[in-house]
Amino acid sequence: MASYDFSADILFEILSRADLKTMKKCRVLSKECKDLTYESNFMRLHSQRTSTMVGYLVQSSRLFGQLTSDLVSGLDPKPTQDLLNFLPQPAWIVATVNGCLVLCTPGKRRDDPFYICKPTTQQWEVVPSPNPRFWTAKISMLVLGSNPLWFKIVRLSDSRDDTIDLELDLDSECSNEEDNFNVCSNEKSWHCEIFDSKSWEWRQSDDLKLTHNDYFECNQDVSACGALHWLVFNDKQDKYTMLSFDVDKEEWAMTSLPDSLRGNDYCDQITPVSCEGKLGLIHLRQETKMLDVWILNYEKIWIRKHTINLKSLHEKVPLPRSRIHSFYGVDTLFMVDVGSVSFYNFRTRKLNRIRVGGWIKSAYFIQTDSELVKLKPE
Repeated sequence: MASYDFSADILFEILSRADLKTMKKCRVLSKECKDLTYESNFMRLHSQRTSTMVGYLVQSSRLFGQLTSDLVSGLDPKPTQDLLNFLPQPAWIVATVNGCLVLCTPGKRRDDPFYICKPTTQQWEVVPSPNPRFWTAKISMLVLGSNPLWFKIVRLSDSRDDTIDLELDLDSECSNEEDNFNVCSNEKSWHCEIFDSKSWEWRQSDDLKLTHNDYFECNQDVSACGALHWLVFNDKQDKYTMLSFDVDKEEWAMTSLPDSLRGNDYCDQITPVSCEGKLGLIHLRQETKMLDVWILNYEKIWIRKHTINLKSLHEKVPLPRSRIHSFYGVDTLFMVDVGSVSFYNFRTRKLNRIRVGGWIKSAYFIQTDSELVKLKPE
């Protein structure tokens, strides 16, 4: 079979005209193809040439509690407003998956159902509510197949039934009763439920076992390499770990963070991110305004990819007032402030700030085409 040595310019022209599915498949052809498709300039041009929606779905609360879901992309100085207005009622975004599907809920009651939707086609289906006995602590989802569409939703909640009034006498000695076992052993169980789109129903999975010293950080989960990832902090050991859930195998795992992040300044920012399809980590040192970018390789070893000097950015947008949210592209950071968002290309040092209005509650990356999908099996 003949081989062809395409220049970067030719690859750019070919891939920027390919549909979204084909473009993503081409990432496995070579490192050059993969790196190219994560460049912010390529992402913008590909969106224009293929009518692909790319950017962030930003949800904010405005005057009188009005809830809006706007698209910001850097292509347009003004956000595209009310992207989810096709839903039967205003809904809170709780998760997105693979940049194309959005999971929402119309309220915050435990018995409220969920909507799964694709904004570009305005398709949506009702997902039944999970066990109403428990309050949702974390909820995420992952696509396991595209033809036909197959996704799973993972929900974590406090395993205690809060309809029961638990009164613990902290002055008394621990008994051998089962109800007191978790308290005495410092073990905390998280109730885990999984929604499978194939069966269109929830089922209980094995509980997640942590300790009472483990706390979920206030970051969004990251989906990478077939797993969901959360950052957890242990206040007793004063260290961070990455909690991961393999959605296919339904197995939990804990990965320690780089040793250099242990005992860091509490003013520093540590955030899990997706970096070119891999699980990444950013560490912003507030004192020096230097940003370290770490990647977890296939041997489960953290590799420092590069360090970025953000002193020039700090002069334009004070840190940490604007919090780094994620990578928009391999060369661009996406940041969230109270009522605005920013795209910062750290190679060109170009800053694009977009006013959203209202109090920003969440932001989710989205990259999707206009192809119809079958959300619910027949």
